[in-house]
Amino acid sequence: MAEGLSAERLDLLRRKLLEMREALAAQDASSQGWRATVDLDQQSVGRLSRMDALQQQAMSEAEARRRKSDLARIGHALRLIDEGEYGWCAECGEAIAFKRLEIDPMATRCVGCAR
Repeated sequence: MAEGLSAERLDLLRRKLLEMREALAAQDASSQGWRATVDLDQQSVGRLSRMDALQQQAMSEAEARRRKSDLARIGHALRLIDEGEYGWCAECGEAIAFKRLEIDPMATRCVGCAR
């Protein structure tokens, strides 16, 4: 356990990570319709409307990739907590400040190494 990370603080960060994972899963479920294939039928959708739909689809796909990345980072952080290795910088091995982890519980590097 990292210096300064009490059991209560680890529990707080675990809950925050689980809430983030739940919120990302909900966002992913609600945006699936935007990632659907855009119909090529020019009769049912005008050219500009189709371009808007393609742009919305691309933005939704980019958001889905970001969510997938964040879900992987959350999973990694939760595994580190379970293994007792959470809160240590992956580069220098020093403890990551609680305030940094509170802001971004997925952080794997201390402030100095993250620059």
